[in-house]
Amino acid sequence: MTVLLQELKRLNKLQHIHNLPKFGLKLDASSTVIVVQVHDRVEYLKILLNSLRKMRNIENCLLIVSHDVYSKELNDVVEMVDFCPVMQIFFPNSQQIFSDVFPGTDPKDCKRDMKKADAVKANCLNALHPDKYGHYREPKYCQAKHHWIWKLNYVFEKITVLEGYQGMVLLLEEDYYVSEDVLSVLSMLQNIQKRDCKDCQMLVIGNYDKSQNYQVNSGKVEKSFWVSSKHNMGMVFTRKLWDQIKKCQKEFCVHDDYNWDWTIQHLSMKCIPGRIQCLKLRATRIFHIGECGIHHKGKSCNPGDKIKKVEELLSKNKNYLFPNTLSINGQSRMKIRDPKANGGWGDIRDHQLCLSFFNSSSS
Repeated sequence: MTVLLQELKRLNKLQHIHNLPKFGLKLDASSTVIVVQVHDRVEYLKILLNSLRKMRNIENCLLIVSHDVYSKELNDVVEMVDFCPVMQIFFPNSQQIFSDVFPGTDPKDCKRDMKKADAVKANCLNALHPDKYGHYREPKYCQAKHHWIWKLNYVFEKITVLEGYQGMVLLLEEDYYVSEDVLSVLSMLQNIQKRDCKDCQMLVIGNYDKSQNYQVNSGKVEKSFWVSSKHNMGMVFTRKLWDQIKKCQKEFCVHDDYNWDWTIQHLSMKCIPGRIQCLKLRATRIFHIGECGIHHKGKSCNPGDKIKKVEELLSKNKNYLFPNTLSINGQSRMKIRDPKANGGWGDIRDHQLCLSFFNSSSS
């Protein structure tokens, strides 16, 4: 696997931008860079890319696809993108590469449900540091948080064409579907933020509401404190919020929760001055197609039905997309608290790996 690791490091250093001669790249403070975190679901990635293809003005964006699995099939799908400049980056500390040592599963690791006394007796790795619920680490659940924070470090600190970039970064995942008017509403949302919500460090263009009323809500925006379970889909922010997260790196990396989003909410409550405030769209522009991510077991994973529903919804409401104006319509009164940590992140090796992403100069 060391050969693969060298190759990924080479590709990360290369920072090749596919389609650059075709589209050029002029990034400024009003631009959007789209960053997609990808695991291994090729079919979903194709669906997301097809929806991005239809997005108006996508050719002006830089699309960055961040992988934690290296596969020819995934790479080929991304290389077929012909509608905008695209770069692929590769998380180098993946379980694919480190399958039988940390951060993968070392045979000497303590088993998840071992009692601490037994673990100490067995002298397995990290016996002294189970999580707050007495469990030892499960690599597959730790990887997503590591990849998430590595990717942000890479985008803001390591990519040469983004040096000093002050524009927006939109975070997506492989199993999302986006509407055509994303960039248009984002640009209006950014103007509202500058004018009416200078303290809002984040824009949120997706939500999970079961019923969506575009006729009434298409141009409506709500002000809110950021809540992980409501505002983790379609997050958009600039280097300004990244700098705040960076200042809280220790808190992010040692907080005993394997979910990056709950960890960010903890940072918002405990470390980021004034908490993270956001402007969010009432009518979602992003849909979660993937019914069987890391937490969903045994559900049928046919995305077809879900896409059909989403496309019908968007087609029925196409007259309400691309609103002429956006306006702030209310403020969420939800009481926000520091969420109870979910555990899964007690292992000191995870803390150290996570912190290393902030200090490293190459990977």
